[in-house]
Amino acid sequence: MASRAHLRQSVGMDFDSNQLWASVLWSGIGGGYLIYGWRQQAGIPFAGGVAMSLACFLPALWMSLASLAIMVAVWWLLKQGY
Repeated sequence: MASRAHLRQSVGMDFDSNQLWASVLWSGIGGGYLIYGWRQQAGIPFAGGVAMSLACFLPALWMSLASLAIMVAVWWLLKQGY
């Protein structure tokens, strides 16, 4: 019978508490952007929310950096009037 560590290695998923909390945080913020964009019929916040929600499949550091970059890009585009 295979151990849990062996199963995690074969599937390629190694979750730790940091990745779990980062995933919850950024997916929550992305979900807020997604709902806001959907209800306001605004494409930029909606696309940013979708991208941030999908970022939960990245490792914690890259997820955080990607989500921050997306938030700054959405803010800048909204400030430009898009």
